[in-house]
Amino acid sequence: MDWFTVSDYWLGRLLFQRALAGVYLLAFLGAALQFRALIGERGMLPVPRFTGRTGFRRAPSLFQLHYSDRFFAGCAWTGAALAAALLAGIGDLLPLGAAMLLWAAVWALYLSIVNVGQTWYGFGWETLLLEAGFLAVFLGNDETGPPLLVLVLLRWLLFRVEFGAGLIKWRGDACWRKLTCLDHHHETQPMPGPLSRAFHHLPKPVHRVEVAANHLTQLVVPVLLFTPQPVAGCAAALMIATQLWLVLSGNFAWLNWLTIVLALPALDLGRFTGGHRDPGAPLWFEVLVLAVTAGLLALSYRPARNLLSRRQLMNTSYDPLRLVNSYGAFGSVTRQRQEVVVEGTRDSRPREESDWRAYEFRGKPGDPRRRPRQFAPYHLRLDWMMWFAGLSPAYARPWFGGFLERLLQGDPDTLRLLRTVPFPPGSPPRYVRARLYRYRFSTRQELRETGAWWQRTFVRDYWPPTRLDGAEEPRS
Repeated sequence: MDWFTVSDYWLGRLLFQRALAGVYLLAFLGAALQFRALIGERGMLPVPRFTGRTGFRRAPSLFQLHYSDRFFAGCAWTGAALAAALLAGIGDLLPLGAAMLLWAAVWALYLSIVNVGQTWYGFGWETLLLEAGFLAVFLGNDETGPPLLVLVLLRWLLFRVEFGAGLIKWRGDACWRKLTCLDHHHETQPMPGPLSRAFHHLPKPVHRVEVAANHLTQLVVPVLLFTPQPVAGCAAALMIATQLWLVLSGNFAWLNWLTIVLALPALDLGRFTGGHRDPGAPLWFEVLVLAVTAGLLALSYRPARNLLSRRQLMNTSYDPLRLVNSYGAFGSVTRQRQEVVVEGTRDSRPREESDWRAYEFRGKPGDPRRRPRQFAPYHLRLDWMMWFAGLSPAYARPWFGGFLERLLQGDPDTLRLLRTVPFPPGSPPRYVRARLYRYRFSTRQELRETGAWWQRTFVRDYWPPTRLDGAEEPRS
């Protein structure tokens, strides 16, 4: 079939595949380095406990068949090695079938992790990586031209990401329609970055322009992805520019970077690269891609209907393989930032005047004098969930007690997730507690006078002093 491949998009395919492999690599590294404390055999939400109550059909995963920390680590490091090989370009050196199996193996390994990751893996960028990764299996390599149908499916995915995010905002918090959400969002987002304070202190008219530009990019521009070139390429370029602006404004794991990756194949790069040989595609590959396309279009019905629904859901999967999903972010924006500060003491009787020492996290705000750091696209899962804990104890109830218990035990795997540990593993605190503070960015004058990036005020006790033999519940 002459129409099946389009040689003008070979460079866009190459850039997409290499960049996607880079995101996979970061995802597997994060899983390998963080899983023991979060979902390991002795973790806060152990995988064996989850698989004991959730069957394979509901959450297909290698870890339904067997689980041990050593096996999980082996799968995560294997995924990282395969992703690194794909990043280096091994997919173009292998026969087409072998390259597809390599991409499929990476996808299956990460699906296995996500499907047992529970709360820690419950975010849109996980399913987005899996959906993009599944499409990458059928993009071919240097033995074939880029398949037109898969390129269209990638645009359909990018459309749902951007348009879904735009609709969830427009239908959600009224501040998006009033163009005022960014008066708060840069300060209250889950994990601010080094430039977030500067973004927050931009003049309010600039914030209005930011919101209006966001609506334009997410509600109008995505439609242009399905127009001829160069219009579609210009639309993709505008999306990339918008995502880079978001990258500068905060830490959103790999959500922004993966959205950029999805836009790469839509760029009109053929006119700048000259002619490129189109080797066509073998018949078995054409038949397979046609079948996969038909299946994915059928699975697109529910996500498409969700876009049109007044009760739109965001970041929702409709099948256990997470092949076609719904996306969206920040349908509502918090007006105040609340942070949970965890402290410990060795005193035998905890009192207010006891020597309470704070545990510092790597990414989330804690010490007011510490400037926010840049971590994205690497994802700090515990730090991110601590933001939800500050919103409501209900978000933290499944795992927060286990977190405190591991601090009291001096668990090395848990302590490795933290930046500052006031009590070494061999000498843990006798009591721990958690307190809730309200944070706001310092003004220019406050920063100059105090050197503090944040100003904070005590709100209430979040979790009373607790020791190993006396579990407590958080206070609502």
